[in-house]
Amino acid sequence: MRQRVIEIAGRKIGEGQPAFIVAEISANHNQSYEAAAEHIKAAKAAGADGVKIQTYTADTLTIPCDNEYFKIKEGPWAGRTLHELYQEAFTPWDWQPKLKKIADELGIILFSTPFDETAVDFLEEMNVPCHKIASFELVDLPLIKKAAETGKPLIMSTGMATLSEIEEAVAAARDAGCKELLLLKCNSAYPAPPEEMNLLTIAHLADAFDVPTGLSDHTLGIAVPIAAVTLGACMIEKHFTLSRARKGPDSFFSIEPAELKAMIEAVRIVEKAKGGVSYQASAHEISSRIFRRSLFVVKDIKKGEPFTKENVRSIRPGYGLPPKYLENIIGTKAVKNISQGTPLGWELIG
Repeated sequence: MRQRVIEIAGRKIGEGQPAFIVAEISANHNQSYEAAAEHIKAAKAAGADGVKIQTYTADTLTIPCDNEYFKIKEGPWAGRTLHELYQEAFTPWDWQPKLKKIADELGIILFSTPFDETAVDFLEEMNVPCHKIASFELVDLPLIKKAAETGKPLIMSTGMATLSEIEEAVAAARDAGCKELLLLKCNSAYPAPPEEMNLLTIAHLADAFDVPTGLSDHTLGIAVPIAAVTLGACMIEKHFTLSRARKGPDSFFSIEPAELKAMIEAVRIVEKAKGGVSYQASAHEISSRIFRRSLFVVKDIKKGEPFTKENVRSIRPGYGLPPKYLENIIGTKAVKNISQGTPLGWELIG
């Protein structure tokens, strides 16, 4: 069995570790370097472990063409061409080393999604600690091979993918030398409907490929990623904006700083609550045992009188014998006078 823990920039991610929470900036900088930097600072302040950017240009993703193949026909970006959308959404490459420096100084892990092989080379020059393959690039096996050959941990989103497509991508990564791999369940709709998330796939992915797994989430709000952690997600990636009022290509399905903070706080509580399989009283339950039901004398009994259901009952608190002994005790006799309110013990029974 392969190890289900990877390590990115000294942070262990996987089974038995706190979920790795990543704020995805994507296009939410709206072409402002200052805004991009503020996103990193806000993500750190909210408690995120990592922040992610994207490394592409419109020309590395597609071509400037407006025929029917390149026009978006439905969804939030309907009517635009792919080149137009990506030209608005991309993160200028000259910003990226400076953004990494800011993140390093703040103590938050910055990494990126390369969308072609030139982006992998560029990110290697930046010395990013890992690479992330987007769902739409999961079928680009040469790109996966290029990223895997760096020897760095690889994170791959699996939106839209069939099991066989994921198998091919995992095989390509491993054949190229990837030793640390994490797979993200994803629904590549914007926004993604909760009823189509199928979060139970997270655990199945982990078992199928012997890797840590997580969730790249495009649903609205924070409920779904919190639920994902209860189901074994070791990483949560969520699009993040300083304010949805700052309209941009991705703002409408992104969460704001207060929401990110609330999500992270809830995840940390969930992690504590998950615990393990236990049938023992917890440390804080032990003192509550005294409030269980037990057998008490509820009417005065004289020495030699029999115990009956009228003078012995199962009541709270729990200082007497367990109620399971009631039938055995009925008909036996008291060895001494017993006053009402006395917990029944074997020493009182003849």
